[in-house]
Amino acid sequence: MSEWTKGFWAMIAVCVTWGLSPIYYRALAGVPTVEVLAHRTIWSLALFLVILGVQGRLSQLRAALGGRQLGRIAFAALTVSTNWGMFIWAVQAGHVVQSSLGYYIFPLAAVVMGVLVFGESLTRLQALAVLLAALAVALLTWGLGVAPWISLGLALTFVLYGAVKKALPLGPVLSVAAEVALLAPLALGWLIAQALGVMPASLAQPLGFGANLPDTLLLIASGAVTAVPLILFSYAARRVGMATLGLMFYLNPTLQFLCAVLLFGESFTGWHMIAFAMIWAALAIYSVSALRQSRHAPPLANG
Repeated sequence: MSEWTKGFWAMIAVCVTWGLSPIYYRALAGVPTVEVLAHRTIWSLALFLVILGVQGRLSQLRAALGGRQLGRIAFAALTVSTNWGMFIWAVQAGHVVQSSLGYYIFPLAAVVMGVLVFGESLTRLQALAVLLAALAVALLTWGLGVAPWISLGLALTFVLYGAVKKALPLGPVLSVAAEVALLAPLALGWLIAQALGVMPASLAQPLGFGANLPDTLLLIASGAVTAVPLILFSYAARRVGMATLGLMFYLNPTLQFLCAVLLFGESFTGWHMIAFAMIWAALAIYSVSALRQSRHAPPLANG
């Protein structure tokens, strides 16, 4: 099996895991969102520490947390935790259609971020795709009488996360380990306060961890659900071109969308249908542009 083929199947595994993750988080619907987020942080840190320990890279983690990049790592931690929290809440509250729309919008929002922050230029096809996506969101807002805030929030936080990660001179595993290391004390503090019952009345809820075996095992597994796809993504990115990765990423929101409509029975109105059709058309246009650009880009080195 070639290195490209290995990378391709690794990316398929990533997208399938992310795309079917609503099933996992829907199974935790009885556990408060913040508690799920806290366990996801703590257990993923535990797994990353094991991985970095086996690789002999724990000193690199300490250096990252004590270096000049700490501010950027903290901002990345803030944006990714916000994104995770919004996504978990959206799944538990029955808004998976909106979450899938957010991750469809993300690649086009990233193009806009590239223009505004990094001074990148838009091709005509990319500009057309962004305009079509903006019209789709405006139409959905007008048709439903309310903006798709969950979709926009997920897209924006993921774009901000990607922007700060672009400026971080750390590999994916090390950078995410540093992010969850910064978040872990907050997560642990929240769980302790929740267990001791010292939360404000509006936030006081019993711990889901330990209440029953299925929820407890699912919360422990959240570390692997977080860490393994990121490791596989890092593996795939070193073997498959970025344009191919970008196109394959659409499998993630597509599976989320199918979970929402076919498994969870969420409402999918005529306005949703029109808006999604426009988004899919925009992504098709964007993909054509990305493929054209990839033909002129140097190939990625294997390894």
